[in-house]
Amino acid sequence: MEPLTEHRGVSGPVVYGYLRVVRVSPARQTALSEALAEYCRQHELKLSGVFTDREAGSGPSMAFTGLIDVLELPDTYGVVLPAASHLGPKGIAAPKEARIVAAGARLLLVRGRDGRRPDRHSAAGLGPAPVRRFGPVPTPTPVTGR
Repeated sequence: MEPLTEHRGVSGPVVYGYLRVVRVSPARQTALSEALAEYCRQHELKLSGVFTDREAGSGPSMAFTGLIDVLELPDTYGVVLPAASHLGPKGIAAPKEARIVAAGARLLLVRGRDGRRPDRHSAAGLGPAPVRRFGPVPTPTPVTGR
């Protein structure tokens, strides 16, 4: 008899973390890395590495370029960030997000764009997952007296 799936070493979808830690203490960086690891553990994702960007420049950094490179690997599911702000200011973040999405990866946030934890992620990445209905929505039947 084979062991139950829960007793096997099954790994979840492969994700990579990305941190932008300009002028951040080592303790804060450690806490952010641990938050990514905990998020992945809770969501049964395999965190295969964390790319850390320490540059404040507007051009592509070596860390972000490395992240984009690994997104081309087979079986890569997405990128995990502590918050959307880790992509940088709006002028830098939008092109970075576009490159991640263009690579076919999902963008997963530990904290949502409004600072709260997202309830769930859609197949496309951010935002609530669509509600799937199977068959027509039942119509309530009116209760009639006897």
